[in-house]
Amino acid sequence: MQQLLFTVMFSEMALIIVLLFKTPLRKLLIMSLDRVKRGRGPVVVKTVAGTVLVMLISSVYNIMIIQKRWIDDEGAVVNPTDQVLLANHLLEATLMGASLFLAFMIDRLHHYIRELRIRRKTMEAIKNQSRGFEDGKAAGSEEIKALEDQMTTLKSKLKELESELETKSKEANAAETNAVALRKQSEGFLFEYDRLLEENQNLRNQLQSLDWRLSHSGSKKDS
Repeated sequence: MQQLLFTVMFSEMALIIVLLFKTPLRKLLIMSLDRVKRGRGPVVVKTVAGTVLVMLISSVYNIMIIQKRWIDDEGAVVNPTDQVLLANHLLEATLMGASLFLAFMIDRLHHYIRELRIRRKTMEAIKNQSRGFEDGKAAGSEEIKALEDQMTTLKSKLKELESELETKSKEANAAETNAVALRKQSEGFLFEYDRLLEENQNLRNQLQSLDWRLSHSGSKKDS
């Protein structure tokens, strides 16, 4: 029994030393403890721990009985057998108590290492998110700047088009005014042309009348 308790205690001490230092063995040990804490593992561990605790209580009770016997037999000679039994129970109780304490330490170290890993992963995720947010913000600011530059360019082009449109509209108005003036002038020319044609026709008619009169009067003289 004592050899088994010594083996368990030294094994637990070795496990604690492995958990304290960051080595590949610690990763394997943590993975093993994770598997032990799944399924029926916790029930088995609690059963073993309860059994050891009951044995510890029994050893303490036996120690108290032996000490009480010595107190009651104060004048009597101490029995060597009781001394051996007392030393044996003390050693077993010490080993079982130390084993339980070391087992509790292993459980707490495993828990704290897992919590530390989770917090580190969380912090890394937060850092990555913040870095991605900053990158996105920088990219967004560059995109906004590019859009602002494009907007400025479009505004300048719009102003140029507006000025060009205003110039073209003025030219169109001037051309329309010129067209109206030319149309009025052409109408005047047509009216003058019609008048001249009419006068020309009147003159022709008068010439023909005169020619007819002259020819008629000449024929009378000949007769």
